Order: sequence, then structure tokens, then C-alpha cells
Amino acid sequence: MANLKEVRNRIASVRSTQQITKAMKMVSAAKLKRATNAIIQLRPYANKLNDILANLSASLEDGSSPYLQEREPNKVLVVVVSSNRGLAGAFNTNVIKAANNIIAEKYSAQLKAGNVSIVGIGKKSQEFYQRRKYNVIGNNNEIFNALNFENVSKVTQSIMDGFLKGEYDRVELVYNQFKNAAVQIVKVEQLLPVPKADQKESKGTTAASKVDYILEPSKEEIVEQLIPKNIKIQLYKAVLDSHASEHGARMTAMDKATDNAGELLRNLRLSYNQARQAAITTELTEIVSGAAALSSN
Repeated sequence: MANLKEVRNRIASVRSTQQITKAMKMVSAAKLKRATNAIIQLRPYANKLNDILANLSASLEDGSSPYLQEREPNKVLVVVVSSNRGLAGAFNTNVIKAANNIIAEKYSAQLKAGNVSIVGIGKKSQEFYQRRKYNVIGNNNEIFNALNFENVSKVTQSIMDGFLKGEYDRVELVYNQFKNAAVQIVKVEQLLPVPKADQKESKGTTAASKVDYILEPSKEEIVEQLIPKNIKIQLYKAVLDSHASEHGARMTAMDKATDNAGELLRNLRLSYNQARQAAITTELTEIVSGAAALSSN
């Protein structure tokens, strides 16, 4: 009977876990709709603005904007966008792994010299790099509690100020791009200095390098005003992409966890029934044996 009690306890535990995972799936599904709408509305604007500026900046002198200046990447900042919570499958693991790969492959010398810094947007990335004694700058865990352009812009502005002061020679951005609820694509992009059209084409991305725009006022004035705004928009887009990806990954993970809990419950109920039948059979055998012993006397 102790075995039966153990199985009953396990059944109750798994059933409770299944209720939690089912509830988390429903919550993430509701949040996913809002997060998806936000990134779908922003993405066309952000992509078009980026293409226009890449086209314009390709024909400008390197000194026309401080955000276009290419420098030897002696000091590197890596912005890693993760989530504040887990239980989202490989969502956080994938983005941190991509960040580690780019540091190891492109900036190993800077890492050895202690010139690689991290900005973690999301508790998971920040805690990961803090535990490993990286130079983690700031605390941006509250962004997802009130996710809007103004709050993200504060982080972007501090990054831009650091670039202008020479604290960083290059800024890399690593995040999960939202495709659908089941698929998130890890993206690594150069945030600063702003890539030009020829750089984007060399990486295989589409650029509007042959578009002839009519500009008013001058090209230089437009670029000077729009580049800082575009940098803020690109980081905001990355955060929105990551936010939608997080809820999609969590919804998918909790759906699979709920299914696995259901399968485990079926196996436990089968084990419980088998153990109960074995116990009943044993009791009946003992009763019959006892009756036979009494009748033989």
C-alpha cells in the first residue's frame, strides 16, 4: 500500500504541474497577441528608415556624422537582449550562446585585454554575465515592466554617449527576431558605427543603394537628424522582437510541457491500476490460502 500511496502522490503532483503549465500557456498566448501587433506595426517603418539612411550615408564622408566613424574595435560593447523570466525553452540559451560565439570568434583579443563590456537587457543575460565576472554596465531589467520607446531610448542614449566619448569603438546587438510562435531567429547586428549600404550588401542583406531620393533639406542635415533617431528605433525594434519571441517560445514550451504531463499522468494511472490489482490479488490469495488452511484442519 505504500507503493500505491507514492503513486497517488506523484499523480497529484503532476496534475498540479499540468494546471500551472496550462495556465502559463494561456497567459503567454494572450500576451503574444499584443507583442506581435507591436512589432508588426514597427518593423516596416524601422526597416525602411534603416535602408534610407544606409543609402544616404554610403555617399557621405566618414566624418559627416560621429556615428558613422569606423574605428579600430579595441573596445567592444555587446548588447544582449534576453528575458526576465525562464520557462521559455531555449530562448535565453540561444541568444546568450550567440553572444558568446561572436565574442569568442571576433573579439577574443579584446576579451583577453578586458575590453569587452556587456549591456544585458533582461535579467537572464545580465545575471549570466555578472556570474562570469564580465564588465556588465547598468541594470535594465525594468524595461519589460513598462516596455515603450521612451524607456528603451534611455538605454540607447547611454550607449550612443559612450560611443561618442570613445568608451566603445563598436557596439554589437544580439537578440531573437520573431518569426512566429514556434520559430525565433537569433540575429547579430552591428549597432554602432552605423553600417553603410555597401557593408550591408557585403553581408548579403538587401539595401536600397541604387534608389535616387529627392532630398529636402540637404543630405547632410537629414542624416545628422535621423541617424540618432534610427539607432534608437533599431534597438527598440530588437527589444520588441525579443519580447514577442519570448512569449512565443514560452507558449510553445508550456504547450509541450502540458502534453508531456498528460502523457506522464496516463503512465502513472496505468502503474497505479497495476499496483492496485496486484495488491488485491495478493489479498485474495492470502484469504483463499487462509480459508484452505482452516478447512483442512
